[in-house]
Amino acid sequence: MIILEMCWRFFLTGLFAVGGGLATLPFLTEMSIAHPEWFTQEMLVNMVAVSESTPGPIGVNMATYVGYTVAGIPG
Repeated sequence: MIILEMCWRFFLTGLFAVGGGLATLPFLTEMSIAHPEWFTQEMLVNMVAVSESTPGPIGVNMATYVGYTVAGIPG
């Protein structure tokens, strides 16, 4: 159930954040406040650093990071 909720939240973030991966930061900050068990604001800073340094879209890299951190391989 938690994986479905995470997918839904990241889907909404991607849907409403127009302007690239860094435009999702306000949505992700709000998500870290609403769900600190998923990721903290300190982890958000690490997510941005890792997502910027790895190839691929920033949003996909962030969602992958959170999914793996929370639920392991299925996440």
